[in-house]
Amino acid sequence: MSFVDTLSILPQQLVFGLALGTVYGLIALGYTMVYGVLLMINFAHGEVFMIGAYIGWGVLAVLLDNAVGGLHPVWVLPVLLLPAMVLCGALGMGIERFAYRPLYMRGGTRLAPLISAFGASIFLQNAVMLTQGARMKVYMTNTIFPRTWRFDILGVNVSVLVLVIASLSLLLTWALVQLVQRSTLGRSIRAVSEDREMAAVMGINVGQVVGLTFFLGSALGGAAGVLIGLYYTQIDFVMGYSAGLKAFTAAVLGGIGNIKGAMLGGLLLGLIESVAVTFINPAFKDVVAFGVLILVLMFRPEGIFGETLADWKKV
Repeated sequence: MSFVDTLSILPQQLVFGLALGTVYGLIALGYTMVYGVLLMINFAHGEVFMIGAYIGWGVLAVLLDNAVGGLHPVWVLPVLLLPAMVLCGALGMGIERFAYRPLYMRGGTRLAPLISAFGASIFLQNAVMLTQGARMKVYMTNTIFPRTWRFDILGVNVSVLVLVIASLSLLLTWALVQLVQRSTLGRSIRAVSEDREMAAVMGINVGQVVGLTFFLGSALGGAAGVLIGLYYTQIDFVMGYSAGLKAFTAAVLGGIGNIKGAMLGGLLLGLIESVAVTFINPAFKDVVAFGVLILVLMFRPEGIFGETLADWKKV
């Protein structure tokens, strides 16, 4: 392909990159919220995202098997998203309760929850493989979003599905920002993030707040799993590993612990990937993503919107 042909498809790739970037940002919110309250990385979050994709696939399969007529996205999308978000949120709370709380409540080192996170990740991945099989599952996306649902914007052909994915991701991010900034729960989350001990002294149930934080982050991860499943149409039990690492990269890029930074980092990572696959072999897109992570850690480890930790918060 000539350089001129490559430039001609670049606007199309940028649109795909923006849509994919919003989903990366949605997953990254789970990492950034947990880090904000516990200063730890929940590396089992990628598997929560994967399970959300499987839940959405299962619900869609039930709708198709029962020949529910008129599968319109206006009502099908909420039906797919709601169970995935609720069940993944509950799963996130369970992971916090049984894999992390016994460790951080006893004042263990930062390494202990990290090892527990990898253990939980391996357990969930293998549980899905044993119960659902190792073969890929196929989302019947065309039954909801026909391929003819496309239109041109300034010469760029855009599908309705891409617009819906980007819009839903941004809407969920906005809703989370409003919750954290304007609600009683949000104030409690910010108080626990600032100083857990003092928040407990002031009467805040720290364990409950941490559990609800895991619920919110995991619910958003489950929603992202459904959206990615609809976008790529194929899912498998190992998809959480790559997506989780990329979302972690997005969180670090934007400034881990910062909600708006997580979405910005996801958008930037999506755009970087889309430009990379336009000019180089798509097989190297993961190399580009993790190269970005290395560069950020080298030159601005606190990220775009992140802040340098106080001495008492450092390891």
